[in-house]
Amino acid sequence: MATRLLQTPIAVRWASRGYRLAEAIEARLETERERIGLWLPVALGAGIAGWFALPAKAHWIGLLLLLAGGMLAGLLIGWRSRLGRMVVVGCGVAATGVLLIWVRSLWVAAPVLAGPVTTQFSAIVERVEPLPAKGQVRIVALPRARSDLPPRVRLTLRGEQASDLAEGETVGVRARLMPPPTASLPGGYDFAQRAWFDRIGAVGTVLGDVARVRGTGAAAPPLRARLSAHIHGQVDGSAGGIAAALVTGDRGAISEADDDAMRRSGLAHLLSISGLHVTAVVGFAMFLTLRLLALSRRLALAGYVLPLAAAAGALAGGGYTVLAGAEVPTLRSFIAALLVLVAFLMGREALTLRLVAAGALIVLIWRPESLAGPSFQLSFAAVTAIIALHESRPMRRFLARRDEPLIWRAGRGVGGLLITGLVVEIALAPIALFHFHKAGLYGALANVVAIPLTTFVIMPAEALALALDSVGLGAPLWWVTERALHVLIGIAHGVANAPGAVAMLPTFPPWGFALAVSGGLWLLLWQSDWRRLGAIPLLVGMIALLVQPRPDILVTGDGRHIAAALPDGGYALLRDRAGDYVRDTMAEAAGVDAPLAALADLDHVECNRDFCRWRQGAGNAVRVILASRGRDRIEGSDMAAACAAADIVISDRWLPHECAGRWMTIDRDSLTETGGLALYLDETPEAVSALRAGDEHPWRRPQQLSGNDEAIPTDALAR
Repeated sequence: MATRLLQTPIAVRWASRGYRLAEAIEARLETERERIGLWLPVALGAGIAGWFALPAKAHWIGLLLLLAGGMLAGLLIGWRSRLGRMVVVGCGVAATGVLLIWVRSLWVAAPVLAGPVTTQFSAIVERVEPLPAKGQVRIVALPRARSDLPPRVRLTLRGEQASDLAEGETVGVRARLMPPPTASLPGGYDFAQRAWFDRIGAVGTVLGDVARVRGTGAAAPPLRARLSAHIHGQVDGSAGGIAAALVTGDRGAISEADDDAMRRSGLAHLLSISGLHVTAVVGFAMFLTLRLLALSRRLALAGYVLPLAAAAGALAGGGYTVLAGAEVPTLRSFIAALLVLVAFLMGREALTLRLVAAGALIVLIWRPESLAGPSFQLSFAAVTAIIALHESRPMRRFLARRDEPLIWRAGRGVGGLLITGLVVEIALAPIALFHFHKAGLYGALANVVAIPLTTFVIMPAEALALALDSVGLGAPLWWVTERALHVLIGIAHGVANAPGAVAMLPTFPPWGFALAVSGGLWLLLWQSDWRRLGAIPLLVGMIALLVQPRPDILVTGDGRHIAAALPDGGYALLRDRAGDYVRDTMAEAAGVDAPLAALADLDHVECNRDFCRWRQGAGNAVRVILASRGRDRIEGSDMAAACAAADIVISDRWLPHECAGRWMTIDRDSLTETGGLALYLDETPEAVSALRAGDEHPWRRPQQLSGNDEAIPTDALAR
């Protein structure tokens, strides 16, 4: 009896606390009622992200059941309460996101090449992408009469092999093909995932000459290609590549050094046609149309000037989007611009987070896979941060118009631009560190000059130069454009080469990234004081990144390239002849911004023609590493003693059963299952793999084709 009397007050006390908490949340939601709708794209994105994060069908079904349970819980809370409706709608939209990306991944399904193969085939050229800076041309081709090849392949050719190659042309090629590569290291770029949604089943390089069928293909290159070629003819070198990128989105003529400098300085967004470029085009078209139509008193008095100017801006933005290739970032920006124009015509505030949310919803419904790419995340994070900042009271007070000298007004504008740049850099830093393992630290300062230079000098001068070229008067404006582009490139190199310009960190744990993004969204989307709670998960996520240890050893997915950590914080490569791509990939995964040394040149490393052996680690966590680097076949009995004396044995070939390390043996068989590896050799060693066990995403287990049917003679390929 005493026990029953003791339980009753406890139950009542907990129930009363629950009611008070629910009432407090309800009051908060009532205060934030205008912002609740902003969480719809977040819920949809959460469902899509959950599908990408979970590996198997059983997990996806379990997530759907969990969300269904959440909807029932929301109904129990009560449909009349805001909290109950939020839970029901939020769980329902998240479940929609799971189903949307699942269905999309099945809808785009296409066969994938099973393994590397060299073969001959005829194909129709679907798309041509010149890469003059590398002396190459990249094409997407549709193989003909080869049921053993994927329906769409991506090929790389030397410039002389693809002279004047046109879309729609029938060609015959001999090519070395391979399946779309997965991430070579944990946390790396997974091209296989992107290729799946692009329906590309193989990538490769063309060997030898290209047989071409006369009379096939377009009579003339597409407008985009002709315009890019015209710009390259007016502005030489990498500056011409940037000029073409601003108009057509063609970045192939930008040198690797300049491209890297733009990334390191935080100016790479200027090269990708997105919000800044589309807004400039739409705004310029509207401004010009307004000025011209205002000359007509009849149109002005009838109230047609503004709608016609908005229509002109929409047409200009649409034409620019098509000209730039209608890539996802450009289409996303054009959709946002259309929403702004509609709001403008309706007399509503144009730039609001509601329009950003509407744009995000449209993009996620149309291309749900874009959520996983850095382009979507970076662009929407930047726009959301900018609008949230300028909606805040302190920023509005700072930028409010007032009677003051012109120099103070200009200084306030520059200060506002600098503050905006800093906020954007902070908002984008977690995303950049997650995808690229590095973030520029001086991007805000560089953008203070680069954005006005691009928006008000380079793009208008280039547009006028293209217009005046029709009458042969564009040369002076091309000179202005070229000089301004050289200034932009100089800014990029100056900032990129400054000490501490780039922060590089190792792999961002996915759970830490999720916490950082959740906290950032909580800070940006709410308005009342409880938005500050978002700082907690944001800080926890960033701390998880900062305390993440650097890997002791990195092994690529093919086993050929190995990087080992050095006591001074640098890394050394097993094969010192590795190319720039491998070196950059290793440096990003390791989180270092320094050249990689050669293992064979180090005093503590013993190497012969076939193997290198060294001790890795410190204190009680020292491990003996044995790595193969030769090509000669070695009998298992000859290797047995050396392998038994090593803790870890690494080879890019199949190892005989006699060769086994004390802790781990890594060879071609094991790497097929794990992909690239990051090894952490503490007292309790750990291996992190690029591929997850039991991953059932469709690009991991696609329908496979052999690609090894009998070859057709080269001269008959295009018949």
